[in-house]
Amino acid sequence: MSNTTTYTQSIDRLRKIMDELRENCPWDKKQTIHTLRQQTLEEVYELADAITEHDWQAIKEELGDVLLHLVFYSRIGMEQGQFSFDDVVESICNKLVARHPHIYSTIQVADENEVKQNWEKLKLKEGKRSVLSGVPQSLPAVVKALRLQEKTKQVGFEWDQVSQVREKVDEEIGELYEAVASGISDRIEDEFGDVLFALVNYARFVGVDPENALERTNKKFIRRFQEVENLAAYKGKNLTEMTLDEMDALWNEVKKGE
Repeated sequence: MSNTTTYTQSIDRLRKIMDELRENCPWDKKQTIHTLRQQTLEEVYELADAITEHDWQAIKEELGDVLLHLVFYSRIGMEQGQFSFDDVVESICNKLVARHPHIYSTIQVADENEVKQNWEKLKLKEGKRSVLSGVPQSLPAVVKALRLQEKTKQVGFEWDQVSQVREKVDEEIGELYEAVASGISDRIEDEFGDVLFALVNYARFVGVDPENALERTNKKFIRRFQEVENLAAYKGKNLTEMTLDEMDALWNEVKKGE
C-alpha cells in the first residue's frame, strides 16, 4: 500500500468519525467555531510543550488533536455553507505552489533567505497591505516581537552586524535605567518593552529562539525551586519561615548538585 493511499484512508476515516460525532454526540453537536477557539489554542500549546520536551510520542498525539480541530472547523464551515475540508486543503495547496516559484516555476534562489524574501514579495502582490499584516495580534508578546523582526528583515529593515544589535541593547538598557530614576511608570514600562524587543532581536542574531530560551529558563527555575522546597522539607524547615539568605544557600546547594 502506498503512502498516498494510507494518508487518504486515514483522513477519510477521521472525517467519517467527525461526521458521526457531529450528528450523534450531544457535546460535539453544540460546538461552534467560537467554543472551539480556546480549546484549539490549548491543543497548540500542548503540542508546543511536547516539542520543547522532544517527546515524539506526545508530539504524535498532540498533532492528532490539532488535526481533529482542523477537521472539526471544516465540518462546521461546510454546515454554514462557507467551505469544506477539501476546500481548505485545495487552498493551502494552491498557496504553496504559488509561494514556491523556485520549485514550481523558473525563479532561481540562492538560499533560504531569498525564499523568505520572495514569500513576502508574493504576499504583497496578492494584496497584503503590509509585510506585518500576517502577524496575528493574539500571539504572545515575545513570539510576536520575533515574528515582526523576521518579517521586516525580508524587506531589508535589518542591522548589518550583530555588534550594532548589541549596542542597541546597551542603549536601551541605559534608557531604562534613566526611566527608573525618573519614577514615571509609563516611561519605565515603555523603556522596559524596548529592552525586551532589543534582546529578542539580539537573540535572533546569535541564533537563539528567545521563546524557547525563556521557556528553558522557566523550566529550570521550576525544577530548582521545587528541589529547594524538597531540600527544606528534608531539613525540617518551612520556606515561609526562612530568610532569603537561607533559601539562597539551599538554591546554591541545588545548583551544585546538578
